[in-house]
Amino acid sequence: MCRASALWLMRLAITGGELEILPCRSAPRRARFPEISDEACMTAMQLVLPDGRTLTGADAVPELLHRIGWLSWLATAFALPGARPLARRVYAWVAKNRMRLSCDR
Repeated sequence: MCRASALWLMRLAITGGELEILPCRSAPRRARFPEISDEACMTAMQLVLPDGRTLTGADAVPELLHRIGWLSWLATAFALPGARPLARRVYAWVAKNRMRLSCDR
């Protein structure tokens, strides 16, 4: 969404270096993750795990929550029946309206 939001997430991550955020259109992101297109990156968050798997959008949220100590308990909510489809709809709305919601106006 914006740099301030990205920095906030990085500060919340449990240990330094556990979460690295690269801008979608940056040369380092393109060089390190050429399999992720600019279009995919601009459509939804792309979370690349240490094992190389990539989680996209709402599917990445539980993994992010696991990495934020005091919010990790929220990740279990994504296992509840109907939680994933609802999370995907909410995520799609936020992604579509990110410029209005962003703190970088």
